[in-house]
Amino acid sequence: MSDNVARQLEPALPDLESYWMPFTGNRYFKKHPRLISRASGMHCYTHDGRELLDAVAGLWCCNAGHCHPKIVEAIQQQAAVLDYAMAFQLGHPTVFELANRLTSIAPEGIDYAFFVNSGSEAVDTALKMALAYHRIRGEGGRTRLIGREKGYHGVGFGGISVGGISPNRKMFGAMLPGVDHLPHTHDIEHNAYSRGQPAWGAHLADELEDIVALHDPSTVAAVIIEPIAGSAGVILPPQGYRERNREICDRHGILLIFDEVICGFGRTGAEFGATRFGVTPDLMTTAKGLTSGTVPMGAVLASGDIYDTFMTGPEGAIEFFHGYTYSGHPLAAAAGLATLDVYLGEGLFDRARELEAPFANALHSLKGEPHVIDIRNFGLIGAVELTPIDGQPTARALSIFRDCFDNGVIIRTTGDTLAFSPPLIIDERQIETVVEAVRAALKRAA
Repeated sequence: MSDNVARQLEPALPDLESYWMPFTGNRYFKKHPRLISRASGMHCYTHDGRELLDAVAGLWCCNAGHCHPKIVEAIQQQAAVLDYAMAFQLGHPTVFELANRLTSIAPEGIDYAFFVNSGSEAVDTALKMALAYHRIRGEGGRTRLIGREKGYHGVGFGGISVGGISPNRKMFGAMLPGVDHLPHTHDIEHNAYSRGQPAWGAHLADELEDIVALHDPSTVAAVIIEPIAGSAGVILPPQGYRERNREICDRHGILLIFDEVICGFGRTGAEFGATRFGVTPDLMTTAKGLTSGTVPMGAVLASGDIYDTFMTGPEGAIEFFHGYTYSGHPLAAAAGLATLDVYLGEGLFDRARELEAPFANALHSLKGEPHVIDIRNFGLIGAVELTPIDGQPTARALSIFRDCFDNGVIIRTTGDTLAFSPPLIIDERQIETVVEAVRAALKRAA
């Protein structure tokens, strides 16, 4: 399709007023709209036909690139055969096949998949699983949940309770009771410009011992953490930190939950963050890359021990009173299967690992540019942290985001940090294009 033909096919600008947009400055946006009307591979196209290089995989999710033909075809074929099947007391073949495929690439011992529709739902589901697991085992006093400062676990009440990002919490009341938080590991003084996991900070994991002692281990159900904290600005775990989390949880009979919504499906250069770090949790939450962003879907991956614990009582009785109308939806399941075929068939997890060094080199070349105070990277996820403008938090990063968009590149901001999580199909030339767009924007903002 030529550019001229493509522009002619663009529809007229719709009335923007009625849509209340999520996580967006609605008033500013509707005066200065940025609409994406189509996408393909590494690129998105604006309403008026401008081409944009996508450096964030949609929203950390389109890991196979946009509109991959094999995934699109699978969704189309499924829609013509089975549009919906009730998930309670019924099933359909595709979702069972997807569960088998998912658990086959999960860490050893993670043997079961429970399907939901988003990362937020996956987190709330995992928290409910953890609480119910202990109750079934006769330890109903284990009701406390421990998250981490700067952690992001979606926007359900469970997720924002264990999450540690203040703006996501402050408007919504007292949260769930009995929740505590580990300190975050972000420390520019000790770890600025680290490549991969920083050397300093493993001792911060020992704060969990103090929290557990404060509340008594017999009251704590689970600890939930991200392998890499994405939405807080790509905060990496110090060397040895994840291993220490696992050791402390094991010592006190506490379940460990990894929120893999961003880290899963190749983002770290492996199937999951747990795989790359060599630490196996008891529960894993996934979404985003599960269908490469094509159809909403999430999953909680659970150990055999957790599943077996629930399988008690009369054989025909419901073991877990939880689920959603669209759990394991046929279109989402078909998209998930096709997405796994693409990831494995095209070697995208290995590709992400191979591109880790060129990606790191390109990002770290921004050291010394105006306003840059830290650069972080791991796999194909990275961040450039900027000095905030006095009295205007987030404004500097937003100005860089808008400049890059106007010059053909989509990046992401979180606070005053620029975040990058490109589709796994990106090449080295495109990595350089992204970084040079950011460099130029930083110089213009100087």
